[in-house]
Amino acid sequence: MTHPAALRPRLPSPLREVADDRFARHGVRLLLKRDDLIHPELIGNKWRKLVPNLEAAAGRPIVTFGGAYSNHLRATAAAGRLLGLTTVGVVRGDELADRPLNPSLARCAADGMRLRFVDRSTYRRKSDPATLTAVLRAAGAEDAYVVPEGGSNAAAVRGCRALGEELRGHAEVAAVACGTGGTLAGLAAGLGPGERALGIPVLKGGFLAAGIRSLQQTAFGGPRGDWSLDDRFHFGGYARTTPALDAFAEDFEQRHGLPVERLYVAKLLYGLVALVEEGTFTPGSAVAAVITGAPFGG
Repeated sequence: MTHPAALRPRLPSPLREVADDRFARHGVRLLLKRDDLIHPELIGNKWRKLVPNLEAAAGRPIVTFGGAYSNHLRATAAAGRLLGLTTVGVVRGDELADRPLNPSLARCAADGMRLRFVDRSTYRRKSDPATLTAVLRAAGAEDAYVVPEGGSNAAAVRGCRALGEELRGHAEVAAVACGTGGTLAGLAAGLGPGERALGIPVLKGGFLAAGIRSLQQTAFGGPRGDWSLDDRFHFGGYARTTPALDAFAEDFEQRHGLPVERLYVAKLLYGLVALVEEGTFTPGSAVAAVITGAPFGG
């Protein structure tokens, strides 16, 4: 596949082993899959999920959805600027409309994204056809190509299958932090026999498993690969952190020289350290942590 120069990726993304005594003492190797280095603005799994949708949009305006701190909204806005596409971001929470934009939404606006704030009840019903039609009409974007929240749809899941294919033969377990589940759905499909995908959800709710099964059904026609979820490491929900998580992330940064994004990557790495200490991983095996994002500086 040929990509415009502005979207040209670094693929396969780098895979490097790091020495971490917390893993080594259990006989487990830790690998970091640096998807954060794929592209400077469409970072990590956002590139893998968005590019298939940008191709499907074929130049039409793009409407997508997210919360006030959505990495997906920022990536979509950046893609719009790079490609000269109109983008509209439908943001959860109409109370935000009268407040100054936070740094994340300010970046979206600076990249040319038109922001539309909707009340939380409407946002919850955004996949209902009548509600979606009304939202698009209000945004003046009836002809737009719609990308779902988090960018997870069949095209995105098929795009993420390449992540699993890049990891084949390198690790028995490939672990990724999950928001909407699209990356895990594709990752699991691309892994080889005897390899499994592990998802660490960053939201509360326990709804992801059904969503992942549904995404695999729409993308591949049925289940693919071996995957599981461990929902103990959300730290209170999306965009929530704690002093303990911040301290862990700072320590990991110092140990390995890796800037640790807090909303997803920190929770993934914290979960893996807890799991290896519980004896979850087989001695002699390798665990690959997919680094899906980089810290956002505002």
